[in-house]
Amino acid sequence: MSEAASARVDAWLWATRFYKTRSAATAACRAGHVRVNGDRAKAAQNLKVGDEVRVRISGFDRIAIVEKLIVKRVGATIAASALRDLTPPPPPRTEVAAVPVRDRGAGRPTKRERRDIEKLRGRDLD
Repeated sequence: MSEAASARVDAWLWATRFYKTRSAATAACRAGHVRVNGDRAKAAQNLKVGDEVRVRISGFDRIAIVEKLIVKRVGATIAASALRDLTPPPPPRTEVAAVPVRDRGAGRPTKRERRDIEKLRGRDLD
């Protein structure tokens, strides 16, 4: 196992599989998507055990506490043991009402059909 005395933020993010490549982790640090203990992190910033790391990926924050400092890519079980994941579960998906679809080739809707469609969409002018 490659445990180190200190680890760069970008190397740790890559080793713990937040990002597929180290250069992607470095780019995320440059873009301001990585925070360590609430402050924006530079790629070369050193981590220590107990630091809180927040990473914005796909519009959501992933929160992790550093348990081990690793700098090389290791197996998934060892990578999972290097952090404690505090990320809250994603919000439940909201159901969207089905939009009525007219049959292809049915022509333009009649006035009555158009009013019914507008009523379903919530654009009732009455």
